Amino acid sequence: GEPLLRKEVPKLVHQLNGISGIQDIALTTNGFCFASQAEALHKAGLRRVTFSLDSLDKDNFKRLTGRDGLEELLEAIAYAKELNFCKVKINAVVIRGLNDHEIESLADFAREHNLTIRFIEFMPLDSGRAWQRDHVVTGSEILIQLKKRFALEPLGLEHAASTAKRWRFSDGKGEIGLIMPVSEPFCGQCNRIRLTADGKLRTCLFSH
Repeated sequence: GEPLLRKEVPKLVHQLNGISGIQDIALTTNGFCFASQAEALHKAGLRRVTFSLDSLDKDNFKRLTGRDGLEELLEAIAYAKELNFCKVKINAVVIRGLNDHEIESLADFAREHNLTIRFIEFMPLDSGRAWQRDHVVTGSEILIQLKKRFALEPLGLEHAASTAKRWRFSDGKGEIGLIMPVSEPFCGQCNRIRLTADGKLRTCLFSH
């Protein structure tokens, strides 16, 4: 779900930031509630923010999200940059036949604005029974398409449990990552647990 729908998120961030041993606090958001809370979040200790952005086309964005909110989201991304969050990222889930034709334009957006973009394979979370394997655009397909357009240099993992394989644009502006849970599972290095909105712990998004 969308974390900024929770009441008093800046207060929660402040409390987390006060716990000894906490080294990093990050937030992933759809951006629609970000502008009104951004300054308070930064002041509370949030330093990294990731925005979900699956399309740069107004009509396709509405088709994917059910909301006419592309401009609002782009303004939120620009505001995060303005507030000097240390790393601003974009997550784009690529679905064949829906937004795979926008891979290059999304990468170009990241390059133009010096952002980190993560292309994520369409995962079978499937609460709505919508997942089909033929909708998956694999990370290798995405990389082939990107290399036809951009000069990319490989980067190492951010840390031992990182889920993304990384490249940077040769001119040094922006970064590309591929997260490939379907074609190249990273279970062996995963160190994550998740607390769900209904109070359950899950070690994996694929598990029950």
